Amino acid sequence: MRIHRIDDLSAPELADYTQLTDVALRRVREPEEGLYLAESPKVIDRALRAGHRPRSVLLLEEWIPKLEAVLAEHPDVPVYVGSSEQLAQLTGFHMHRGALASMHRPAPRDPGELLRSSRRVVVLEDLADHTNVGAIFRSVAALGADAVLLTPACADPLYRRAVRVSMGAVLQVPWARLPDWRDAGPLIRDAGYELAAFALSDDAVDLADYVGALPDRLALMFGTEGDGLTRRALASSTRVVTIPMEHGVDSLNVSTAAALALWAVRTADRATGAGELAQ
Repeated sequence: MRIHRIDDLSAPELADYTQLTDVALRRVREPEEGLYLAESPKVIDRALRAGHRPRSVLLLEEWIPKLEAVLAEHPDVPVYVGSSEQLAQLTGFHMHRGALASMHRPAPRDPGELLRSSRRVVVLEDLADHTNVGAIFRSVAALGADAVLLTPACADPLYRRAVRVSMGAVLQVPWARLPDWRDAGPLIRDAGYELAAFALSDDAVDLADYVGALPDRLALMFGTEGDGLTRRALASSTRVVTIPMEHGVDSLNVSTAAALALWAVRTADRATGAGELAQ
């Protein structure tokens, strides 16, 4: 390990780790600079196993032994070591998980290629909360869907909070950005998918009934936390599905709704002999 003990917090090589609590700034800066941050040894290890390249690592002294094995294949990557007070001053928060790695972003995937190689995908329209995005990726990984497609305005899956909440699943599950709905709708339908929009509608079918006869290729679509799916998204869909509610509750958190829908689809596929969905 190329260990460098920090003596100057303003050193340019530490710039990747500054102002981490400024979400608006980091949301723009990280994609523009081609980086993302992996937090905790477990997530760093998952990023490396996914083939992502590290730029540098930032950690507390006591975490050096825990990262040696993880970074063994990257001996030339600089490892910056500092005290808890130094790292809190640098990043803006206390690093309870002990380690951060600045990673090179992988090349963007082609949504058309993902559609062709998948059977079950999740489409996220304009989700703003990185926690919800991360939670949905974790459910996708756990419940066996093949990929996630994001609209242009959807929150970044590689933002630190999303990566952390997903437990690194955003590094495991293939994902891609869609074009706008004028092109995205035909792209999904022409690939042979039924695009099932989860929304409140008079013509919506109950999820329990819907999974009784699933199409060969299915895209489950969920909308933004406040207003749900836009009219353009609904117009692009081929079916509207709802999760029935009790006691006057009209909706679930979007990550909870996605988990329920994925579990229902997985259960139905197994019951009808479709087998486990591909990873």
